[in-house]
Amino acid sequence: MRWNRTYLFITISSIALLLVLAIQVNWLLQTAEIKENLFNEKANMILARTTDALLADKETSKKIVACGELSTSPGPLTELGEDEADKIDSLLDYYMNFYSFHLDYSFEVIKDQADWTTKIMPGQPACYRKSLNDMVNEKGLELNLILPGKEKFIMAEMGVMFISSVLLILVVLVLSWRTVLSLLKEKRISEHTTGFLNNMTHELKTPLTNIALAGKMITKDSILKQEDKVKHYTGIILEENEKLRLQVEQVLSMTALERGEIPLYKMELNLHELISECLDRMSLQVTNKQGSLGANLDAASFTVIGDKTHLSNALCNLIDNAIKYSNTKPELFVQTSNNGQHIVVMVSDKGIGIEKQYQSKVFDKFFRVPTGDIHNVKGFGLGLAYVKEIIALHGGTIELESGKGEGTTFTITLPNA
Repeated sequence: MRWNRTYLFITISSIALLLVLAIQVNWLLQTAEIKENLFNEKANMILARTTDALLADKETSKKIVACGELSTSPGPLTELGEDEADKIDSLLDYYMNFYSFHLDYSFEVIKDQADWTTKIMPGQPACYRKSLNDMVNEKGLELNLILPGKEKFIMAEMGVMFISSVLLILVVLVLSWRTVLSLLKEKRISEHTTGFLNNMTHELKTPLTNIALAGKMITKDSILKQEDKVKHYTGIILEENEKLRLQVEQVLSMTALERGEIPLYKMELNLHELISECLDRMSLQVTNKQGSLGANLDAASFTVIGDKTHLSNALCNLIDNAIKYSNTKPELFVQTSNNGQHIVVMVSDKGIGIEKQYQSKVFDKFFRVPTGDIHNVKGFGLGLAYVKEIIALHGGTIELESGKGEGTTFTITLPNA
């Protein structure tokens, strides 16, 4: 139910975010349209005031008309005199400054615009036209104002607004994405932690119960008189107490490793000797399950720089996992080889294997591959996380290859000394 609420929260938040983004984009487009309309109004106002000033100047008007009469074809007046051109240019410049319209421009006087037309294509300079039909009763003359920097001017006008809006949109997107990821991550951590606490409670309860029972048995008068039974129950107490100590130590060691509080006493180590010691230590478990344990230590260079205790624990942990996760008689094989300046250790088994969907998670702290209602394998889900951390602190890597029902192979790569 809580997971469904999480997804509902993510869905509603995503929809709200998309609506806000749509409104923001629409607002930007409307702002650009308003800026363009203001630009057009200013351009037309400048052109209208310039045209009125030209019409009021009778002498200049007559000269422009005379130039139009000399032109035999429709189009721009090429015969326009320098004085007339300067007059138009000065008027346009004056009104451009008056309306704070600071951008490059050009102009032309057109004759017979009704017959001679041009189409303004996208990307071409903006062209604004004003008829000069009232110029001493002359028909067919038109003043064109050409503004090539229209788009740049509009963008400059709303540049800060546009850039800040885009940046805010990107920030909102990134923060929303990170928030959703953090929420999902916290949800996974919460689930793993809950499972870890439940599992730890069960793991600690068993030795505590055994210690309590053994203690009660010792306190009985009939038992106190039997020295062999007292020793037996005392042994149970000590054994269960050691289990408790190791379990607590495992949790504390993982936490200390993450904080960098456990020092590593590195020295030159014979990795083949470490592997052999681990195999000897685990051989009894394999024998009790009527399994087989083989090794092929063929690496020519097998000296590494590392902490003997932690490297040994990491190797033993992998072998112990291979034994625990075998449904039938465990079949284990350890081999070594060299790859350049590295030694490669492969720990293989023919156990139950790991499904592909869980392979990227098995090195996460507290994670255990789901087994339904079957809890026949003990542990806190810290073993592989510890192994990965130790191997990383020694400058190495660990990878796995597995398939459900096909067994698992862990490959450790460490630099040679």
